[in-house]
Amino acid sequence: MSKTALSVWKNCLSFIEDNIQPQAYKTWFEPIQPVKLTDNALSIQVPSKFFYEWLEEHYVKLLKVALTKELGDTAKLLYIIKMENTYGNKQPFTEKIPSANRTAVQPQEVDVPLKNKSPELKNPFVIPGIRNVKIESQLNPNYNFENFLEGDSNRLARSAGLAVANKPGGTAFNPLLIFGGVGLGKTHLAHAIGVDIKDKYPEKTVLYISAEKFIQQYTDAVRKNNRNDFIHFYQIIDILIIDDVQFFSGKAGTQDVFFHIFNHLHQNGKQIILTSDKAPVDMQDIEQRLLSRFKWGLSAELQHPDFETRVAILQNKLFRDGVEIPNDIVEYVAKNIKSNVRELEGAIVSLIAQSSFNKKEITLDLAKQIVEKFVKNTKREISIDYIQKVVSDYFQMDVDTLQSKTRKRHIVQARQLAMFFAKKFTKASLASIGSQIGKRDHATVLHACKTVDNLAHTDKQFKKYVEDLQKKLTL
Repeated sequence: MSKTALSVWKNCLSFIEDNIQPQAYKTWFEPIQPVKLTDNALSIQVPSKFFYEWLEEHYVKLLKVALTKELGDTAKLLYIIKMENTYGNKQPFTEKIPSANRTAVQPQEVDVPLKNKSPELKNPFVIPGIRNVKIESQLNPNYNFENFLEGDSNRLARSAGLAVANKPGGTAFNPLLIFGGVGLGKTHLAHAIGVDIKDKYPEKTVLYISAEKFIQQYTDAVRKNNRNDFIHFYQIIDILIIDDVQFFSGKAGTQDVFFHIFNHLHQNGKQIILTSDKAPVDMQDIEQRLLSRFKWGLSAELQHPDFETRVAILQNKLFRDGVEIPNDIVEYVAKNIKSNVRELEGAIVSLIAQSSFNKKEITLDLAKQIVEKFVKNTKREISIDYIQKVVSDYFQMDVDTLQSKTRKRHIVQARQLAMFFAKKFTKASLASIGSQIGKRDHATVLHACKTVDNLAHTDKQFKKYVEDLQKKLTL
């Protein structure tokens, strides 16, 4: 029976599938189409230059063994690459390229370099906010480690950030995912790492970009048929910082392209830094293959700063601004604004502004007026402690009982309700909720939330508990 391109490739795939992970097989081999078999040379069509480069870099030996088994030692492999039009020609075109380590053939008319050999990093297409010749880092030098004060709430994330800045791409923290609620300093820390790297390694290309801008650039690239150029541009970055990566949620095309960029950067020892308002385990509508990569390095949470840290943050800001305020006033502001760093600093700025514009001395009374207005005008953020107190009072028990190890039904239900509302009303991760409500793990919290959902639909009395507590927490 004579061999055809299809039969040879089918047999190669059987061998390849047995030798690599299922996800890798699905991603890198299922999209390939066998085209023709001529003089012991198999031609296969791949979707892009990037695809070709990845196969040659990671699977060339596997391909060689598979093809040799089918066609013998003289076997050759040729790629036919579907390429976007970047030269003004309205017709799509293909380029034939011999596989590495095999007899070369002359490429067709169009000869496009597959790798950027220019020592100067050039932006191959216009990206809003980034110059077209030299890649600007987009970093804010005001966000540095010097003014990112350490406390119990951020020690792990800050220490990991310093380690990454000292040895980008060379630590176990790759990627480094920094997550936490609004205004806790995720963006500040991400910039601080980038700024420190630029100081220590000026030759490295650092790029900070928000997830929203990344999505916008990708959409523009697809519209202009420049998807491959988009990928190649991001492949030349040494330290890629993407802010608010949760916005990738539900964006299948963006997730797919970022998956390829992530793999390339990680494989080549480049550093990836991500920020998010939630832990990977809590992210919705993000592909599992991407979530698993987010977990390869370190996920570090930024929590609400404690009183001592809040005081230190205010004192540091006042020192930098050259303003003196009595300690009792600083402590009053720190004691009454607990939600996040942004609001804390905003309150002290308002206090200084009121004093300056109205030519009033900064007194405790003025501070009380400002804080009262500030807290009233700021959406109240419900804390896990507050939720536990409300739930405990409702069921006429103390918080220690709620957090205890007892398996009594009414206490277990109260604890599950506290976990349910903590997930609903706070930005805390499941792990953080569990640790604060009786030192449980994230799986217990997930189970609690599902149980509350189910009981609220099947048990009238339990539904009333949920409704009553919801009212109390949102008054």
